[in-house]
Amino acid sequence: MKAKNCLIFGGSGQIGRNLIRKFTKNNYRVTVVTRNIHQKSYIIKTQANAGYIDIVEANIFDEKKIRKLFENAEICINLIGILFEKKRGNTFKNIHVVFPSLLAKLCKEYNLKHFIHLSALGINEAIDSNYARSKLEGEANILKNFPTSTILRPSVVYSVDDNFTTNFMTLLNRLPIFPLYYQGKTKFTPIHCSDLTDIIYHIISKNIQSKIIECIGPEIISFKEILQKLLKLIEKKRILIPFPLVIAKFSARFFEILPNPLITIDQLKLLKHDNTKSGKYKTNFEIGIPSVRFFDDEVAKYCYMWREGGQFSTEKYRK
Repeated sequence: MKAKNCLIFGGSGQIGRNLIRKFTKNNYRVTVVTRNIHQKSYIIKTQANAGYIDIVEANIFDEKKIRKLFENAEICINLIGILFEKKRGNTFKNIHVVFPSLLAKLCKEYNLKHFIHLSALGINEAIDSNYARSKLEGEANILKNFPTSTILRPSVVYSVDDNFTTNFMTLLNRLPIFPLYYQGKTKFTPIHCSDLTDIIYHIISKNIQSKIIECIGPEIISFKEILQKLLKLIEKKRILIPFPLVIAKFSARFFEILPNPLITIDQLKLLKHDNTKSGKYKTNFEIGIPSVRFFDDEVAKYCYMWREGGQFSTEKYRK
């Protein structure tokens, strides 16, 4: 059977790497677009079945080069997104609006079978956030340019390769106290990266048509509960202190000076709102692709690296 051609933007991240493994094992030929082939090619190539992957270096705003990639594509998946803005074009407008709009336009022009775009859960409620507004504008442009697109809105995505659980476990390992924004009451429905990968694969393989799908895990957990679970897993005791909003904003201003801030003012606005299903759109459960991985069970598989003794901890082998 002839392999299907899939074009992936953002293939070097945790979701992209999982997708490459899944797709190349199931007779999909994958082309991954990266900004720096020398830095990313080894990471990407080692995820794929030999002979089923091509890596192309390109600036995502080089329309001439991007257009050429669509000539042989049947499927396009966009995983590119940012949580905070940087200089040199890395703005919410460019990444979440301009670029996805271009992809949707090219999908229509080249008559692709599928365009899957990764957005974010909870953006309808958080319209005071620049991040959320840019995501909504990007979605609207996508559906205008290519109405058969599928937009996925996942809650927070976690795995051993994430920047969520791993960053928090590192901080909890080092800091004696840890701040709780909005008393840690914000609710999330964390979804494991492998579950999200399964959703994307099944949407394509089963030809599921649904414009917006909310992708959620099997449980609702507050931010405070997430930190408590992580502390229990890495066997640490820390003081979790609710930060008044004034202090939270001040600390966010300070963090914004750093290259990779822990939190920004815009992210504080997002944290005001729960990151759970809205009830306005179908979830992955409702289209027959339930999430089956639970937070504690999955993080327990790699949290030993943050325990006393790290990777050599005997607790790794505890039943």
